[in-house]
Amino acid sequence: MKGPILTIVVPCYNEEEVFPETSKQLSAVLSNLIDDFLISSESKILFVDDGSRDRTWALIEKEMAKNPLVKGLKLARNAGHQNALLAGLEAAAAQSDCVVSIDADLQDDIRVIRTFVEKYRDGFDVVYGVRDKRETDTFFKRTTALGFYRFMNKIGINLIPNHADFRLMSKRALDELFKYKETNLFLRGLIPLIGFPSTKVFYDRKERVAGESKYPLKKMFAFAFDGITSFSITPIRFVTFLGFLAVIISALAGGYAIVQELTGHTESGWTSIIISIWFVGGLELLATGIIGEYIGKIYREVKRRPRYTIEVDAFSNHNEGKQKLKVLMNKVGK
Repeated sequence: MKGPILTIVVPCYNEEEVFPETSKQLSAVLSNLIDDFLISSESKILFVDDGSRDRTWALIEKEMAKNPLVKGLKLARNAGHQNALLAGLEAAAAQSDCVVSIDADLQDDIRVIRTFVEKYRDGFDVVYGVRDKRETDTFFKRTTALGFYRFMNKIGINLIPNHADFRLMSKRALDELFKYKETNLFLRGLIPLIGFPSTKVFYDRKERVAGESKYPLKKMFAFAFDGITSFSITPIRFVTFLGFLAVIISALAGGYAIVQELTGHTESGWTSIIISIWFVGGLELLATGIIGEYIGKIYREVKRRPRYTIEVDAFSNHNEGKQKLKVLMNKVGK
């Protein structure tokens, strides 16, 4: 029986240092799966260049010229990791039975891709790669990650703990994912909403092979905040609660001041006044900032701008060329 067509989608942003090793190792994995008849010989690796400023795209083109398993997709500008990943998924879904997404840094254990395919053949539409341990992370990163997942569950957002973007999705799962049209993408939250049969595969995460992390602390916090505000209005309700609490505290303080005035125990002082002003002012700024974040997201959504722009598509064009050649040969044969 012919195996499914698998495409491995790899978003890349300034990955010239790690790209040669990534291409080599993923090609070996794909070749082994093809040799073992687990997947079709038409399976490919699709590298998505997310507007890199280094030689990443030049290396992808060079690899395409000598490696038939490698194809490329070049975005016209840096669209962000989630948009670049979505671009690769949309391009791959048209030509594939299932798609595996993985980062270019090789920290995810590529050996479990075989297990992903086996689970897919067992009938699972989504296979999540889940980190078994976080020993390679710093104490701060482990603690904040654990707190993030707990907080997301508390406010009703269903995430897979210790899962990033290393997963397999079937074609029908991808088709359902593409029905979500929001501009503010948080794929880790969207995919569990699909509801098709899913399972987890646990693995140990490794150190980065080369280059620097594309997710420093600032980006990590921004990504987490995007996830929270894209899926829940709990922060706005929390601001409402804080406002209500501040009113109650102010009323109690006012009552206390009246009692002090009536009993003749008033004392002049500026400390309490300054603290109160700072407290209330801080609450107002916090409320304004959170509400503004939601308004900003609404602003981006209603404009309906394209999430990315493809400059070069060396994946779909290649497959379209093969199909046109096949049609032409059939006509000549007739």
